[in-house]
Amino acid sequence: MLREEINKALEVLKSGGVILYPTDTIWGLGCDATQADAVDKLLKIKNRPAEKSLIILLDVDSKIQSYINEVPEVAYDLIEYAENPLTIVFPGAKNLAPNVINADGSVGIRIVKHDFCTPLIQRFRKPIVSTSANLSGQPSPKFFDDIDPEILELVDLVVDFEQENRNIKKPSTIMKLSPGGQFEFIRR
Repeated sequence: MLREEINKALEVLKSGGVILYPTDTIWGLGCDATQADAVDKLLKIKNRPAEKSLIILLDVDSKIQSYINEVPEVAYDLIEYAENPLTIVFPGAKNLAPNVINADGSVGIRIVKHDFCTPLIQRFRKPIVSTSANLSGQPSPKFFDDIDPEILELVDLVVDFEQENRNIKKPSTIMKLSPGGQFEFIRR
């Protein structure tokens, strides 16, 4: 079951499609973070302005350096000791679709630990976008049942995993990291 869903999601991501999938936080919309057309499609589904920032998911912290010019050493400590899912906004993004990178050149990255996401990203070998599965301006869905039917119709794949899960999950903590290693909380 899980393996089949990962295989389906992999095919959709490889073809430039958008998936609706469970994460270590809340349900998300995802696509290939290196493909601008896929990101545009995701933004259109979400009805989200391109200026609003997106985050990407990676399966291991050793891959961060592939997408960030200079990773401050403290980033690895923050990731290792974080008790909850943590998104770090790094300056100097690279090797990503231009519409994933913020106007200031930064990008938010979360190392995901999740039964579906981790093996999906390992097999895809690229980062995937993760943004809450709601229309822009609407509240983030706490459960699968809270997702707007319009989103369900517009995505290329609705992942059939954890749809019955009733554990309340929260969005990740977000920290902004400067090149010198100083950090500030954006969302706790």
